[in-house]
Order: sequence, then structure tokens, then C-alpha cells
Amino acid sequence: MRILHTADWHLGKRLEQSERTDEHQAFLNWLILTLKAEKIDVLIVAGDIFDTGSPSNTAFEQYYGFLRRVKDTCCREVIIIGGNHDSISTLNAPQSLLRYFNVHIIGGVPEEFTDQIIQVCDADGKPELVVCAVPFLRDRDIRLSVAGETAEERESRIKQGIADHYHQFIEHIISYKMNGVPVIATGHLFAAGSSTSDSEKEIHVGNLGQVGGDQFPVEFNYVALGHIHRPQVINKMEHIRYCGSPIPLSFSETEDRKQVVILEFRGAEMISLKELEVPSYRKLIRIKGDLSQVTAKLKLLEDPGTLFPAWVEVQVETPGFIVDLEEQLNLIIADKTFIERIFPRQLRVRPAKNLDEQTVESLTLTDLDPKSVFLKRCASEYPEEDFKDLLSAFNEVRERMMQDGEGA
Repeated sequence: MRILHTADWHLGKRLEQSERTDEHQAFLNWLILTLKAEKIDVLIVAGDIFDTGSPSNTAFEQYYGFLRRVKDTCCREVIIIGGNHDSISTLNAPQSLLRYFNVHIIGGVPEEFTDQIIQVCDADGKPELVVCAVPFLRDRDIRLSVAGETAEERESRIKQGIADHYHQFIEHIISYKMNGVPVIATGHLFAAGSSTSDSEKEIHVGNLGQVGGDQFPVEFNYVALGHIHRPQVINKMEHIRYCGSPIPLSFSETEDRKQVVILEFRGAEMISLKELEVPSYRKLIRIKGDLSQVTAKLKLLEDPGTLFPAWVEVQVETPGFIVDLEEQLNLIIADKTFIERIFPRQLRVRPAKNLDEQTVESLTLTDLDPKSVFLKRCASEYPEEDFKDLLSAFNEVRERMMQDGEGA
């Protein structure tokens, strides 16, 4: 029995206004080839299939197109859980139909707890594997609100609620364990000690709870986690891990090694666990420093040799706003055809102030009218620029607000 664990596809994801469709499709094509080459029996996708609860038509086409192509491989079962980015109703909508094709969808915690337990059987109908398909646990799934509780009490209650949800499976899986059937659990949560990147949005359950590896029942042979985009093992427990996202979803993931995890069981024993690297289809590069430093670094960039041209985030540390920064950067890369786009960022470097100066500024700010605050802000951001046009626009907006009765 061979199982592949992947997660956090985020189909439909953009980087600012730049589409990631081509990169996602390249990954899905590679995954189909991998299912065949690795002779995978079961595919587990641990949440965040889509980037939003209302996916685009293109994202839907990629998703359903992939599921259709899986049937041309040796993969017998597909198990998909909902993540915090996914809409439960959107994922569950084709649930009954897809079950006929051995695609099991658990978008949210079902009314019947045992509906999360999925058997994978051999040709004779004998169970070979059991998956406790736990989706992203929302507040209502694991606890009742308690009036007047402190932040610490709420965190403790959430943490306990998540642990209790997993421990409820024990009575249902014990017979499988006794008969030598391996049991895998899924999860889409924030585990204690995990390392995040900029692209994970804060979640209200799991992020607070920070469940430790020792809080998952020992009856689970493997715990397939999603939500964190960096692949990692939890609390040095090799059988509890995040596989990470298949493509870098932000510039903070530029150095991450993207992967899927492949497990092999012989009876109840896990005989191998392999991390299989996902090819890089587009290199995301981050450069940081003052203007002269980033200019020098840009000039030294070499072709990464990926399928699609690189995107480069340039963080320029500057005491004042550089109006034509993007134009300057584009001139530098004009002959570097392997770079498709520059993402310029200006990081304001402010001179250090002592406490007295900071206090005086904060106190005097409360005595200023809106126009004075706006003028001070303009002077701070554009110290050497004429901002008459900005002031004219401000006055026009202010006047309209006054006419609408929204200003004072």
C-alpha cells in the first residue's frame, strides 16, 4: 500500500495581480506522472485546495480536470479535506457524485462523526487502510462559547477541543489496529513549534491551540498535516508532518524545498517514508538593501533555468520615497530575459528618535485638524516633492464628505 501526502495547493492564488495558473498546472501534470511512476494507491490532499471560498472557473477546471486524470492512473482512492481557505459547501457540493469515482471529500466536520472514517479495501473488500479524514476544525466544531473567559482560558479550551476530537477516533479504530490495519489521520491546523512563512493567513482555531505532536493518539501510524507551507516534522516525531505547499506562495518561501511525502505500508508496518522534491517551475527571488546594493545584486542574477521566467521582489531601504524606482529597476534587467517581473518595495529608513521626541509628536498630533495631519504626512513621505495635486484631491474628498454629512 503506497500513499502520497500533499496539501495547500491554493488553486487560483495570485501574487499581487500576477496569475499562478501555469505553475499550478505544471505541478498537477507532474503529480499525475508521479502517481503513475510511484505506483500510488491512495492520494491524500490535506486542505486548502483553493485559495478562496469562491474559486474562479479556471481553478475549478484545474481541480476537476486533475481528478478526472487520476482515474487514468493506478491510484485507487483520493481523500480530500477542507482547509481554512476552502468553502465547506463548495468542496462538498459534488461529494455524492465523486464518491462513485472513489474520491472522498470531507469539506467540514460532518454531522455524523464516523463519516470522517474512510476505509480503503482490497479487491476482496478487506480493509487495507483506514483514514481519519479530519478537516479544518472551526470554533463551532470543537467547543461551546463560554462567556467571560480570558484569552488564556479560550486558548486552553481550543487546544483541548482539538485534542479531544482526535481522541474520539480511538474507540472506532481499535478493531482495525487489532487486525493489523494501519490508520492515518489528517489535519489542517497550526501545530506547536512549526515554522511559518508570510503566505499563511492567521487562523482562529489551531493557531491559538498550537497542538503538540504528543496530543495526537499513538494509534495513528501517520498524521498528514496541511496549513503550514514549509515542509517539516512536528516535535521530532517523524510520522507527524507537514508536506508543505507544492509551489512557493510568497517571496518568504524562496529558499524552501517543495515536496510531497510518499509512504509505504506492509500490513500495519510503515516500511518507508520518502520526501519527493517537486520541481521548481518559477523561481521567486528576494533582494534587499539600499539602492546601490540591490542594483549590484540585480546585475549579478543568473538564469535559474526554470520553466517559467523568474519574479524578483526588490526591497529597497531608503530614507525618502524614490518616485521612479520601478523604472530604474526595469532598466537594469532589460537584457535579463529570464526575469519576467519586478516587485519593488520601498522600506522607509527613519532616523532614530529619543523618547522625548516621540512623546511630543504623539501628543501634538491629537491637536491637529485633518488637513494639518494630511500635510504632515505628505511632508514626511515626499520631503522634496510638490504635493499640491494631492492636497487638491484631499480637499475635494473632504468637501464631499462634509456634503454627505460624514465629516466634521
